[in-house]
Amino acid sequence: MIIIFLIKMKTKVYCVFSLLTIYLFSASVLSGQIRKTENLVLITIDGLRWQDLFFGPDDSLINNSLYVKDIPSISAIYKKDDTLKARRNLMPFFWDSISVKGQLIGNRSLKSFSSVTNRHWFSYPGYNEILTGFSDPTINTNNKIYNHNTTVLEWLNNLPEYRGRVAAFCSWDVFPFIINDKRSNIPVNAGFMEAIGDELTLKENYLSELQKVTPSPWSSVRLDVFTHEFAKEYIRKKHPKVLFISYGETDDFAHDGRYDHYLNATKRTDGFIHDLWNLYQSDPVYKGNTTFFITTDHGRGDLLKEEWKSHGNIIKGSNEIWVAVLGPDTPALGEGQNTPLILQNQFAATIAAFFGLEYSLPGKETGVPISFFLK
Repeated sequence: MIIIFLIKMKTKVYCVFSLLTIYLFSASVLSGQIRKTENLVLITIDGLRWQDLFFGPDDSLINNSLYVKDIPSISAIYKKDDTLKARRNLMPFFWDSISVKGQLIGNRSLKSFSSVTNRHWFSYPGYNEILTGFSDPTINTNNKIYNHNTTVLEWLNNLPEYRGRVAAFCSWDVFPFIINDKRSNIPVNAGFMEAIGDELTLKENYLSELQKVTPSPWSSVRLDVFTHEFAKEYIRKKHPKVLFISYGETDDFAHDGRYDHYLNATKRTDGFIHDLWNLYQSDPVYKGNTTFFITTDHGRGDLLKEEWKSHGNIIKGSNEIWVAVLGPDTPALGEGQNTPLILQNQFAATIAAFFGLEYSLPGKETGVPISFFLK
């Protein structure tokens, strides 16, 4: 059976795609394609809800004293008279830059859907699916267990062109296990680790010392500013071709039930991503040839308002995610409408496809590339 999708473009022209056409094209774009993308940054914002990204802050949560301690102050910052203003105020880089020059998928009110395929709907299974291209039912915990699966980061690092040019900076201390740094030989700075590598800069040494004396609200997740600044110094020194950055505050503040802190973390993270984009575009090594691929590991509840704090397969909506792409090979289609369902298991193959590579793992059925992210 061929399923027909109708995609409404900004020009009001309607383009018809069949599921068969999309899959055939997805398979064909990989081999021998010349891309402008020479470098790629994969960014995750842990547990950021699509509702907040596309609708802006939820007034019913802002006005709830259980989740916001200073309602007048937070209202003054985030409450706007319409959705477009509210979401832009929360995440200006997403709506001033990515929505203009790239693509945003996941606004379910516009029939743009993105979902996980794993059955657990929490972090380790989600990151495994993002990074490997398939869901693994044996990964059913967030415990520090070395991943027996090969990630697309490791797959790229095993290729001569990318060997030693892949790195990861993450706020959650489980990522060395998810990426399996011991087997993959990928440098992973996560949790409360100090700066990595030889010949550390003055700033790296300063950040390492500052991190030691800066209290974190959590025992397993550091504040995102350290992840961000460590990554920036590494970029300037090493110029990696593939970089993975995972910000974590949004998920942990949500679990704490602090919607005020969650909103502030969301706005900060948008600013961090803007800062990274400016860094890449100001560096002649990266300017004009770098793609940003931004997504999340899982959704959160919204059917019952108190479930916004939680996720997992017992919380409806936790499988609902979003994805954003900005780069030289991605058509500027903006906010998706009536788009085919995008699955989390397609992300790894899409990352490889930006380099003109066909991603596959022996004995594993991985998702196909997302064709409309690629010219």
